[in-house]
Amino acid sequence: MSLTQVFLGLGSNIERETHLCAGLEALAGFLVDMRCSAVFESQPVGIKSGPFFNFVVSAFTDLPLMELDRRLKFIEADNGRYAPDRKGLPLDIDVLLYGEQVGNFDGLILPRAEILKNAFVLWPLSLIAPDRIHPGVGKSFATLWDESQIDQVLAPVAFEWRGQQLTPGHLL
Repeated sequence: MSLTQVFLGLGSNIERETHLCAGLEALAGFLVDMRCSAVFESQPVGIKSGPFFNFVVSAFTDLPLMELDRRLKFIEADNGRYAPDRKGLPLDIDVLLYGEQVGNFDGLILPRAEILKNAFVLWPLSLIAPDRIHPGVGKSFATLWDESQIDQVLAPVAFEWRGQQLTPGHLL
């Protein structure tokens, strides 16, 4: 079976390092050639909560889109996402791009609209895949970031996974 490149957005505002590292470990079990963007702290959008850590993962998968999405929901559940008594958002993993797919796939709309709306998605995408073309807009992520007028403050943060620093020193 052929591999499809995927881009996933990850975020957490509760025990951020713990849940994001747990999410990465789970993803590493079934994705190949995983690469992580820098990690950013951002204020919440759409919910009242503490600040988030957000970043983007690029990887390849042989899973069909809906199976990938199902596995992401299991990882979120394992980290308390759907617990009735949770406070905040322990782990959120969204499919941002799945190959060049564009459209509504059983309620999963690709490319994800948040790419163009949220700095905590677009900036990491522009860093990890600057020359990649947004399949719905036809511009590179670097160009989209340069042209963006998104009014959100992001702060790069030091973040380590498997002994590797994800945020380069020049951003800190």
